[in-house]
Amino acid sequence: MRLVVIGAGGHAKVVLATALEAGMEVVALLDDDSEKWGSNLLGIPIWGPVVAFQTFLERADKFILAIGDNRTRKKMSTLMEGVDWATLIHPRAYVHSSARLGEGTVVFAGAVVQPEAKIGRHAIVNTGVVVEHDCRVGDWTH
Repeated sequence: MRLVVIGAGGHAKVVLATALEAGMEVVALLDDDSEKWGSNLLGIPIWGPVVAFQTFLERADKFILAIGDNRTRKKMSTLMEGVDWATLIHPRAYVHSSARLGEGTVVFAGAVVQPEAKIGRHAIVNTGVVVEHDCRVGDWTH
């Protein structure tokens, strides 16, 4: 799967590492900090501002928000409505088959999501977190 990562800060490093560990082809990172343009993060180029996502609609299968701030992540998901969002699960995380993950959610290494748990859209299940059975975690949470 070809993926575009939105964001190129500290949180994006972990999202990017998770995507690469999961075997995804990351084609670009986009970030509004012009000082980052033309550089790279973990070997992946930072192309330009987030509004450039439209130029990648045909070159990428999915997009993921790599922004740690919940409000900003919610705002960006609204501005980019209509794109196909990836849901990322690190290969060394455990997600039970009856658990439900919303679009755009990221589950990092060492996390555990137990039976019948429900995680909302664009949520961050951080490194080593345990979400027990039947728990509900909302949209845009961290």
